[in-house]
Amino acid sequence: MAIATLPFGRLGHHSTRTIFGGASLSAVSQVDADRTLDVLMQYGVNHIDVAASYGDAELRIAPWLKRYPEHFFVATKTDQRTATGGMEALQRSLERMGTDHVDLWQFHNLADPIEWDVALSPGGVIEAALDAKRQGLIRGIGITGHGMQIAATHLRSLQRFDFDSVLLPYNYITMQNEYYAANFNSVVRTCQERNAAVQTIKAIAREPWMGQKHTRATWYKPLEDQTEIDAAVWWVLARPSIFLNTVGDINLLPKVLSAASRFDESMSQDALEERVAKLSVEPLFV
Repeated sequence: MAIATLPFGRLGHHSTRTIFGGASLSAVSQVDADRTLDVLMQYGVNHIDVAASYGDAELRIAPWLKRYPEHFFVATKTDQRTATGGMEALQRSLERMGTDHVDLWQFHNLADPIEWDVALSPGGVIEAALDAKRQGLIRGIGITGHGMQIAATHLRSLQRFDFDSVLLPYNYITMQNEYYAANFNSVVRTCQERNAAVQTIKAIAREPWMGQKHTRATWYKPLEDQTEIDAAVWWVLARPSIFLNTVGDINLLPKVLSAASRFDESMSQDALEERVAKLSVEPLFV
């Protein structure tokens, strides 16, 4: 069953509500990546989110973009903070993906106060983004980040510049923190007012590894049981205006997409809240 779509903010693309998280391709072979493509096509996923720092991810999607040149909305990220470094990084990303433009270019994990000020001041990467947009190298500009402070930081970023999208954590346990929840809700309201897209991450995070042996490619220990993944994914999708970026492990991806494909908008939010509250999860961020 195909996954429902939603306009990706003012950029207008009708993106599947589950966006493919390209971090899962950072250390896999092209053969395994192409198997992942088959799964994406099975569920109709039409939006890819990668980053320059995601290992080989940009290289892995290059054959996909040649094979399906009009199918995917393509987003990538840079961790550069200056205009010069940012433009060099963008050109490298375009070369690696074998394309002449991307639909969305995001400032990756824009959280550190000093880096934030450099990036969004004269001579910062924001200047490279605006120049790239004028040249047709990118269509939209976004920001991403992790941690309990990032929602408040995104609000500050939106005061400095009218970004086309934001990306930040959203799951039940994180939203039990009153400070984070208040700022997250303010981010969503601001983006709705501006018609900017809200992307969310860490939907199926269970807890930090905390010295445990890593059995998945994710930097956190994820939920793995299908019924638990269903509950976590449905809880996110029950908020109608947001997107869910998928898990950083290609072997868990089918379970996430299966859950998303079976989401029913008529599901009771109270019932979903009760179900997800029973999951054994711990906060990722302190």
